[in-house]
Amino acid sequence: MYICKVSLKTDIMLIVIEGLDGSGKSTQVANVREYLTHRSGHAPEYLHFPRFDAPVVGDMIARFLRGEFGRMEDVHPMIVALLFAEDRRDAASIIRGWLGDGRTVLLDRYVYSNIAFQCAKLSSEDESLALEDWILRTEYEEYGIPRPDLNIFLDVPLSFVGDRLASQRGGSDREYLRGGQDIHEADLDFQRRVREVYLRLCRKDPSFLRVDCAGADGQMPPAEEVFERIKRVL
Repeated sequence: MYICKVSLKTDIMLIVIEGLDGSGKSTQVANVREYLTHRSGHAPEYLHFPRFDAPVVGDMIARFLRGEFGRMEDVHPMIVALLFAEDRRDAASIIRGWLGDGRTVLLDRYVYSNIAFQCAKLSSEDESLALEDWILRTEYEEYGIPRPDLNIFLDVPLSFVGDRLASQRGGSDREYLRGGQDIHEADLDFQRRVREVYLRLCRKDPSFLRVDCAGADGQMPPAEEVFERIKRVL
C-alpha cells in the first residue's frame, strides 16, 4: 500500500481533490469538508468544477458532456480544455477573494482534471505532453488562476469505477445530464488512460499526492477506511 504522508501546515489554504469519474470522490470531498471544519472551527469555502452555471461556457460544457456536439473524439481536446479553463478563469476572482480573507478553500477538480481527461484522448505521447504544457501555461500563466497548495489524487480500483459507471447514479451534481450519460463515462478504457495521466502528473509534482484507495484484495474498501487514508495525507 502506498500513501504519501505530509503535515498540513497552517499556510496551506487551497486544497484540491482529484479522481476518476465514479471514484466516490463526492463522498470523500464531503468528508474532507467536515474534517477541515472540525479542525479549524470554520467551514472551508468550496467549489466544484466544472460549474455548469458559469457564464458563457457553463452550458457549453454541459452540452459537450451530454454529447450534443458529437462523440468525445469528434471535438479536439484542446478546444474542450479551453472551455474548462475559461470556467476557472471566471472563478479565479472568487477563489482569490476567499484566500485573501484567510479562508481555506476546497476544490472538487481543478487544472489536473483538465489535463488528465483531455490528454488521455491523444494517442501520441508527444501530443499529450504538449497539451499538458499548454494547459498549465494557459491556466496558471496566461489566466493567472491561483495555484493549489495541495492536490490529492484518489486512486481507486478500476473495477470499482466500472461498477459505479454501470450503475444508475443520481444526485444534484448530475442534473446537467438530463437523464443521459456523460460521454467521458461511457468507456472504462478511457478512464484507465485518464488514470495513467494522473499518475504521470503525481510523479512530476511533489504537491500532487496519490492516495491508494485499494484494499489488500485489490478491491475498494469501505468509504470510512478510504477517508482514514486521506486524513493521513492531511
